[in-house]
Amino acid sequence: MSDVAVIENFVNKYKTLKQEIAKVIIGQEDVVDQILISIFSGGHSLLIGVPGLAKTLMVNTIAQALGLDFKRIQFTPDLMPSDILGSEILDENRNFKFIKGPIFANIILADEINRTPPKTQAALLEAMQERAVTVAGHQYKLSLPYFVLATQNPIEQEGTYPLPEAQLDRFMFAIRLEYPSFKEEVEVVKATTTDIQTSVKALFSAQEIIDFQNVIRRIPVADNVIEYAVSLVAKTRPNEETAANIVKEFVDWGAGPRASQNLILAAKTHAATKGKFSPDIEDIQAVAIGILRHRIIKNYKAEAEGVSDEKIIKSLF
Repeated sequence: MSDVAVIENFVNKYKTLKQEIAKVIIGQEDVVDQILISIFSGGHSLLIGVPGLAKTLMVNTIAQALGLDFKRIQFTPDLMPSDILGSEILDENRNFKFIKGPIFANIILADEINRTPPKTQAALLEAMQERAVTVAGHQYKLSLPYFVLATQNPIEQEGTYPLPEAQLDRFMFAIRLEYPSFKEEVEVVKATTTDIQTSVKALFSAQEIIDFQNVIRRIPVADNVIEYAVSLVAKTRPNEETAANIVKEFVDWGAGPRASQNLILAAKTHAATKGKFSPDIEDIQAVAIGILRHRIIKNYKAEAEGVSDEKIIKSLF
């Protein structure tokens, strides 16, 4: 099958996938889109939202619809790296045997990642980056596709371990989950307070997702679009000559080269979901907020004046 035919097939399957997810998840279309773009781009996402907004249900539903193995890890202050990676035990013949931990799945929901100490966070981040884990000197490959969706509660600060900037940078998207609208909340309450069980069909296989990821990487990008992405990222760096005035005033640190790479990858996937065979500047702008939000470190003045990440990023378009 040619790449053009694969993209056309992808558009149809993506529409069906969205419909399947919408059976369970009411509203939150932008959030679902960003999670799916992240998966098909081969990246990971950080979901920032208060409790009770169906983060776990959303990831579970997406995993079911994609036909992938799903595990949830609840992070706590006493969680050790071996609790998520697995550990070696002595079997009945007194040989060491490795028992795999919950990190060995296709989709991992890392719930409240900021509640666990840096040692355990680092163990997860190695798996995200290397797609492998090392236990007792042995490296174990993780099965592909591999996607981590970490959640963070923005209102809980006491007794938490915020992710350092270098580790935040490993997430392709930072997605903010807002409260549903009044109409959506009415629909949610109607759907969840009866005994009707909604089942979600698996529409993909793991190999199909890997094939789509490979085709998306092969999508050509015009030089002017790549230059636009790189210049957009350069504008976020306050010490560069190209920095925008709003950045010089309100930002301490800007985004690194990983942001430019992720902008192009996500724009390719965004274009593919719309049936386009090459991304344009609109595709870059469509994914820019989610990709740059967690890579811009605002200064005290921005916090004091209530200048949001979104406002800074949109002013750079």
